[in-house]
Amino acid sequence: MTVHFHEEDLPAGALGPGAIAIDTETMGLITPRDRLCVVQISDGRGDEHLVRFNPGSDYAAPHLKAVLADPERLKLYHFARFDLAAIRHYLGVVAAPVYCTKIASRLVRTYTDRHGLKELVRELLGQDISKQQQSSDWGGPVLSEAQRDYAASDVRFLHALREELDRRLTREGRQHLAQACFDFLPTRAELDLAGWPEIDIFAHV
Repeated sequence: MTVHFHEEDLPAGALGPGAIAIDTETMGLITPRDRLCVVQISDGRGDEHLVRFNPGSDYAAPHLKAVLADPERLKLYHFARFDLAAIRHYLGVVAAPVYCTKIASRLVRTYTDRHGLKELVRELLGQDISKQQQSSDWGGPVLSEAQRDYAASDVRFLHALREELDRRLTREGRQHLAQACFDFLPTRAELDLAGWPEIDIFAHV
């Protein structure tokens, strides 16, 4: 297992074929204000790639954008809604089709209200990950080894989580509900960016 660090773009040919796990690190939770700093990617074969964007970046990243926009590659996320919005706002691409482990968890782990990545990895895979660096400064000139390992761990387990969650979705007969939610996520992210982040447009009032 190796964590590869890149500046401003993903090298050509860095990933194998098939589904890819994706996560982002930003300066905060308000997408238009808080710039995209890091995009993490894993093809599930043991390595993780971190692409760091510096202040003032033009986010050109042609190789990364091509991978993210590839309609033949399934994109695995945990809380896809946020990452899709950040990628669309800064990189200008819709990183779909989508699979979201948080949504899958909410559909099958109805016995708990704990759907964070740390809890999922612990229960479903029997491993522990640290969230100590979650609120650190991702825009600094140097990313520490702890930050790099944290960022990599956010995509390291998504392929294995998808396999287990798919088994549970099939067992509970909720695959169609999950897929409908996944298909809607790019639109949900677009609504967030367009000014409806907290308003339920489906509500009666």
